[in-house]
Amino acid sequence: MEKLPTVKCSQELWFALLISSALCIIFLSFDYSTFSGLNILLNKKVDPIGVLNNSITDSSCFGRYVYMHDDLPEKFNSDLVRNCRFLTRGTDKPNLCMYFENYGFGPEIQNSEGVLSNGSWFSTNQFLLEFIFHNKMKRYKCLTNISSQASAVYVPFYAGLDASLHLWDSNLTVRDASAKELVSWLARKPEWAKMWGRDHFLVAGRISWDFRRQTDEVSDWGSKLRWLPESMNMTMLSVEGSSWNNDLAIPYPTNFHPAEEIDLVQWQNRMRKLDRPYLFTFAGAPRPDQQSSIRGKIIDQCVASSKCKLIDCSLGGNMDCDNPSSVMRVFQSSVYCLQPGGDSYTRRSTFDSILAGCIPVFFQPGAAYSQYLWHLPKNHSSYSVYIPVRIADDMPGSIEEILLGISKDKELAMREEVIRLIPNLSYADPRSRLETEDAFDLSIKGILERIEDVRKVIREGNDPSIGFADEDSYKYTFHQKQEQT
Repeated sequence: MEKLPTVKCSQELWFALLISSALCIIFLSFDYSTFSGLNILLNKKVDPIGVLNNSITDSSCFGRYVYMHDDLPEKFNSDLVRNCRFLTRGTDKPNLCMYFENYGFGPEIQNSEGVLSNGSWFSTNQFLLEFIFHNKMKRYKCLTNISSQASAVYVPFYAGLDASLHLWDSNLTVRDASAKELVSWLARKPEWAKMWGRDHFLVAGRISWDFRRQTDEVSDWGSKLRWLPESMNMTMLSVEGSSWNNDLAIPYPTNFHPAEEIDLVQWQNRMRKLDRPYLFTFAGAPRPDQQSSIRGKIIDQCVASSKCKLIDCSLGGNMDCDNPSSVMRVFQSSVYCLQPGGDSYTRRSTFDSILAGCIPVFFQPGAAYSQYLWHLPKNHSSYSVYIPVRIADDMPGSIEEILLGISKDKELAMREEVIRLIPNLSYADPRSRLETEDAFDLSIKGILERIEDVRKVIREGNDPSIGFADEDSYKYTFHQKQEQT
């Protein structure tokens, strides 16, 4: 009788082992992605797009793999989105929160009065380029989670959004804090030592000059991000490059974000068929405080001409320039669109006009020719007209005279090239893949080629720092690399 408890205990032990084995078999049969998704939810890191991290080698991706630092602390990106109420378009503008909708494209434009095509047009803010680019990168075909496999390293730091919080801060330590923390974090990562950062790149929705404060005077503009030693080893892609070789320009985001190839083709065909009663158009406001600005002279010439349509974007002007439909309606009715510099060399209006099939007219090489080298043809005269500032400034009526002197055949050829360029300058919906390369695809192709050139220098035993971050004093002039053909 004293042996019975031992027998009972043995039976219970065997039963427990049997149940445990069965549970293990069931557990091993589960799809682990279920648990992974649950873990993401529990950690509140839900990604509405999802990241395509390829750990399996794809032969079509050789030389095209990009590693993304998705382990970057959230203070450098997603925290800025969560605190969007502090991000403004300017001192007198509302915050940016609504523009983060639809992966950074902003609210869909519902009623465009027949000016825009339905479903592909959004109220997009240019400052969100870094957010748009990040969402596009998450769906990049050749994104890899194996850093040793990558040809480039993408740093998803929202540099422009971060800078906008402190651009007017009188405390320079605060203004530069995030930049210094970022490069310190990057320099400690194993990926950094591979090429000491020369295979790293980041994206900004502001002009690169905003990150090149040259002094420690409180009155001087911007942060010192691009002067930090580690940052000088990286490449920045922004809406406007500086005169330094490691600051390169990619297109401003427009309001057009096609999801399907047919959306793109239909829009291009529509732009070919439009009547254009105005010879030329200018959309903007004068810059009376900028002595070097020729906008005042351009506005005077436009007002004096019966062939010009002026869109006055100044306070109390004749049109709401924040209304995409209103502006695009005029651009679609114009043969040429004047694009003088504003607060900086480049303008988003350049890309809006090209979307409308309106041939851009530039007055400085730095407005486009020396900027968007991966996205625009080297033959500048194939898609645009160049009128030197001195001519527009000194000769009243010169703009109309020059434009009237262009033959109809030349005008038609330029418009066809402008319309052909629309995909190059558009950021397509990240949830789909167009057969045609968009602005994101060309940017990735360009940065990969740049980094491969650096590798070639290293393989040849030369110093990769030579020329990488040097200043190009001739960038904003027509020199040998940028001559019109």
